[in-house]
Amino acid sequence: MTPIHLGPADLALAALLVLIDAAASLLLRLRFHRQLLWASVRMVVQLLLVGWVLRWVFAAASPAATLVIVALMIAAAAREVAARPPWRLQRAGNLRIGALVVGLSSVATVVLALLTAIRPQPWYDPRYAIPLLGIVLGSVLNSASLGLDGFFAGLVASRAAIEAQLALGATSRQALSELVRASIRRGMIPIVNQMSAAGVITLPGTMTGQLLAGMDPVEAVKYQILLLFLLAGAGGLAAAGAVYLGARSVTDDRHRLRLDRLKRSG
Repeated sequence: MTPIHLGPADLALAALLVLIDAAASLLLRLRFHRQLLWASVRMVVQLLLVGWVLRWVFAAASPAATLVIVALMIAAAAREVAARPPWRLQRAGNLRIGALVVGLSSVATVVLALLTAIRPQPWYDPRYAIPLLGIVLGSVLNSASLGLDGFFAGLVASRAAIEAQLALGATSRQALSELVRASIRRGMIPIVNQMSAAGVITLPGTMTGQLLAGMDPVEAVKYQILLLFLLAGAGGLAAAGAVYLGARSVTDDRHRLRLDRLKRSG
């Protein structure tokens, strides 16, 4: 099956749907038409730039170029993990946590997939490594940021109860254990929902793209199952890592709660 190539007219026709939404916003006074149009323009520009860069990287097939793109993607995801929670650790603590958990969980998961299931030649082929990392980073980013946000918000809300447990002789690990578990569960909710709905309610994006490209449906399903397993593994590592590092950052060796290290942004 020959791939279907989209032309400017095809994209312009699809863009009419966005214009219809913007017009509806004006008529109903929803006041989101400017944000919608700006987001659409920004999305188009960003994706075109990414497409041109990736075309060059794929043609070069250079390990150095691939490494630079990977590093930039991880850095951007780490920044998002740090910026999303309204509560921030002092001295760029959120950024350090984000960089560590995003880097380790995403690289470990992607390298495992490249060396075992996918096995391109060479194993770091940018046509496989970069798209796979991009998908994994989306799950890692959501899981880490949701887990960290839930932990810090719960910490502030439950401060009195946690300090009461510490005053009664509980260790910091014991006093924070329930909040840690709840925060990790929160970070895992998006990927669990995605896995539960896959195939019955929705056809995931990767599978849909492969079907449109002409791949056999069963083969496309196999790749989607592999991908969801990878996302679940990476998301779990990221959520747990972010929450545990966050818990370590707001306690000390004397089992004291150090909320003085935490501040609200804005």
